[in-house]
Amino acid sequence: MAQAQKTRLLVVEDDGLIRLDLVDMLVDAGFDVVEAANADEALSVLHNTDGIAALLTDIDMPGSMNGLALAKHVHGQWPGCRIVVISGRYHPDTDLLAPGSRFLTKPLSEAAVRRTFIDLDIRPL
Repeated sequence: MAQAQKTRLLVVEDDGLIRLDLVDMLVDAGFDVVEAANADEALSVLHNTDGIAALLTDIDMPGSMNGLALAKHVHGQWPGCRIVVISGRYHPDTDLLAPGSRFLTKPLSEAAVRRTFIDLDIRPL
């Protein structure tokens, strides 16, 4: 019998240590995780990788767009992709977030991340 495929997430964070922690947390939770250091890399991943169920993106990062712009772009191009925006510096108003997305403040707790993904109906398998 074929094994069920893990749910694939894309983590976009320019700080390598924070990105590593997020990826480790999500892999330990049972997800298949792809990572990117900025919006440009994230868009390349999205164009070249099938089955990304959710995007977890920081707001403040270098490149052609910040995380809020990336989230809105992803919402328009991949409407089935769930979106979680994170930041330790900004607390955006709801109208700045892509429709249906969630916001979490850094530092992130594993419990908050899990609860958010459950609320978005994103589970490891």
